[in-house]
Amino acid sequence: SYLNPGILLFLPDFLPHPTGWGKCQPRVSWKGHHSLSLVFPQVTAGGRANYYVSYRREPFAQIKLPKYSLPKDMHIISTDENQVFAAVQEWNQNDTYNLYISDTRGVYFTLALENVKSSRGLEGNIIIDLYEVAGIKGIFLANRKIDDQIKTFITYNKGRDWRLLQAPDTDVRGDPIVCQLPFCSLHLHLQLSENPYTSGSISSKETAPGLLVATGNIGSELSYTDVGVFISADGGNSWRQIFEEEYNVWFLDWGGALVAMKHTSVPIRHMWVSFDEGRSWSRYSFTSTPLFVDGSLVDPGIETQIMTVFGHFSLRSEWQLVKVDYKSLFSRRCNKDDYQTWHLHNQGEPCVMGERKIYKKRKPGAQCSLGRDYSKTVVSEPCVCGQGDFDDYGYERHSNNQCVPAFWFSPSSLSKDCSIGQSYLNSTGYRRIVSNNCTDGLREKYMAKMEKCPGKAPRGLHILTTDGKLVTEQGHNATFIILMEEGDLQRTNIQLDFGDGIAVSYANFSPVEDGIRHVYKSAGIFQVTAYAENSLGSDTAVLFLHVVCPVEHVHLSVPFVAIRNKDVNITAVVWPSQAGTLTYFWWFGNSTKPLITLESSISYIFAVEGMNTVTVQVAAGSTLIQDTKEIAVHEYFQSQLLSFSPNLDYHNPDIPEWRQDIGKVIKRALVTGIPDEQILVAVFPGLPTSAELFILPHKNATERRKSSEADLEQVVEILFNALNQNLVQFELKPGVEVIVYVTQLTLAPLVDSSTGHSSSAMLMLLSVVFVGLAVFLVYKFKRKIPWINIYAQVQHDKEQEMIGSVSQSENAPKITLSEFTDPEELMDKELDTRVMGERQPSAGAFFTVWVRMLVTRVLGKAATVTPGTGRASGTEIRS
Repeated sequence: SYLNPGILLFLPDFLPHPTGWGKCQPRVSWKGHHSLSLVFPQVTAGGRANYYVSYRREPFAQIKLPKYSLPKDMHIISTDENQVFAAVQEWNQNDTYNLYISDTRGVYFTLALENVKSSRGLEGNIIIDLYEVAGIKGIFLANRKIDDQIKTFITYNKGRDWRLLQAPDTDVRGDPIVCQLPFCSLHLHLQLSENPYTSGSISSKETAPGLLVATGNIGSELSYTDVGVFISADGGNSWRQIFEEEYNVWFLDWGGALVAMKHTSVPIRHMWVSFDEGRSWSRYSFTSTPLFVDGSLVDPGIETQIMTVFGHFSLRSEWQLVKVDYKSLFSRRCNKDDYQTWHLHNQGEPCVMGERKIYKKRKPGAQCSLGRDYSKTVVSEPCVCGQGDFDDYGYERHSNNQCVPAFWFSPSSLSKDCSIGQSYLNSTGYRRIVSNNCTDGLREKYMAKMEKCPGKAPRGLHILTTDGKLVTEQGHNATFIILMEEGDLQRTNIQLDFGDGIAVSYANFSPVEDGIRHVYKSAGIFQVTAYAENSLGSDTAVLFLHVVCPVEHVHLSVPFVAIRNKDVNITAVVWPSQAGTLTYFWWFGNSTKPLITLESSISYIFAVEGMNTVTVQVAAGSTLIQDTKEIAVHEYFQSQLLSFSPNLDYHNPDIPEWRQDIGKVIKRALVTGIPDEQILVAVFPGLPTSAELFILPHKNATERRKSSEADLEQVVEILFNALNQNLVQFELKPGVEVIVYVTQLTLAPLVDSSTGHSSSAMLMLLSVVFVGLAVFLVYKFKRKIPWINIYAQVQHDKEQEMIGSVSQSENAPKITLSEFTDPEELMDKELDTRVMGERQPSAGAFFTVWVRMLVTRVLGKAATVTPGTGRASGTEIRS
């Protein structure tokens, strides 16, 4: 990290709650002290990251990247010289980052270099292939990806201009190298060493300005094979090859001497020392026995002349430490004749970052010690400002070297904080690069001009929540932020309607900068509307906010048994019921993809017999709850309602677990000898305690349907005989005996999926229709046929019985014709209800009342609806 004293960078992993930091603790990186800058990411609901900066403890301001950069990730590279150098991974990048450079406040960022290579470190950290040269401000090296090739570039003006590295003219043996730009150049590995005991692939020192040592190769792109070691003594303008293999190189005595050791897996006993910036090397032995070198460490201190080498003589030997003292190699202290001046330049251009700089360094080959009093004297003088000293946010430099606004940028948008009657600095598209010290020349021409603030109507009004979410909980603070792209902030009225009958108004934007808080007292979806207006126009923004009450429980209401290939209604009951907008996720069986609805009920057809699982998940905001039930699916079955002796109600806590256990007890208490899988007992919620007994067909009964139905009838008869004789009872606890009864008139039909209809039921229904029609005709034409009586009485020698076809047992309900109301009686009752002087009842009314009573009597006993199942029970009815 390259730190500016007084800069604090703060990078939490989440967006803080408006009223505090919430439950999580962010990662904080402290860098420096005094005046602080604070930078952190904010992830919006759409997954896009916004970043903010605080300069010298001022209020946070959102940093401005180019409009369509759409960053996925951001890393701070440098914060020195009152400027932020950042690497941003944009929406279309995976293994590369773009470099951006900021203004002095860290708000406005301009693009410095695209598609810089990145990689993962040993601990999974992101490593950007960017290197800042120590000792000289503004010089950076970067590995850029171009057409799937990695090439090394260098800049001398902090990212304003970049170029490829010129390859050396000769190799280490003095043979000429043919390498023509831009097809061939020098490429360097720029990773700093994560091992503190190696020098890394590139190194430079603050005390040795202009001196760089790096590992790399010559060619069309960066390679990890056929690498060598290269050195530059003039800040990267020219390079020389010093080794054909990989070496670790360290700086001694303020950088005045270089020490090199071969990077190899075989044992070594020599090292090389150079006093002339790598032009010549002297070999020295540091041990008599070859040593497997594990690492080396230069003792702390800039003027150090001592190195410690550690390793082992064999794979099984202990570590060996070798201390090498180079003091004897320095014959004397350097005097003024041992120094020379060096002019920093960029390919011959003496002005770098707006000034000429002259450094003092030791002459190559002077084998003297610099000492403690050494100071790299720097003489600088400003240069006249030229085109290369300027850039600005929102502007792009074209081929004619002119800066014009980007297609997405409106220069007038920068004046929205300016009110009518005031003035602001309007950019000309050219801003002098931060830390650039040029003077005169084009500086006056390109300087921002003071202009009167234009009056503008509101435009680009936006409303959002501070956490970026469109969901909030009932009774909690919801904080809204109102933003406007253009308009006079000081003279624009703001109104915010929360959608629940409450609205607030403000005379300008000042009171709403920190957000507007509101508490919703009820759940639902609310349309929040922001309205901005001044004398020149208005604008509106709308946000739909979901206010939810956290759901605490969901109960899945399903039938215990269902018919295959028939619709089954399933309902999710949520508590509390007023929870707002809920989303329901339904899983059936082994399905991996849910059905999603906004309704709490769903209709589903089960195609597979057996036990089928139904799961529902209910989502309300960030809360997610679920319930699971099982449904037995068959082609046909019978059922019977059960009741119990009253003492069971006293011990009924009415909870699901108790009902499940009681159902198992009842099942065990039934007559033995019936397969366990054919019996299902379901206890209903509530009091008095009741249950439903399901008699299911045998598992392998599909192919022998008729015989299975007969078998099922036999099982039913056995169970009902036992129940009617009070033979089914169980001991709830010592001294508490519970008797199980059959609930009268609730015998369930044999239900199946066949298309045939009951002949007896159809005959009865036709008889009802014909009798009703006859009565209607008699009543309708009684005045025209005086010899016909108004009523008729049917005499029966013997009442005929209508017996259900499910079972011939005595328990089956019986219905006789005498139970029907005679037409005469019905007519008398109808006429008795009329007052004197009213018209007689119409034939339609008479027919409707009589048929209704008739059908009620017939179907009331022939097809009683079983509670909780929605199926008819009693006389056999085939659907």
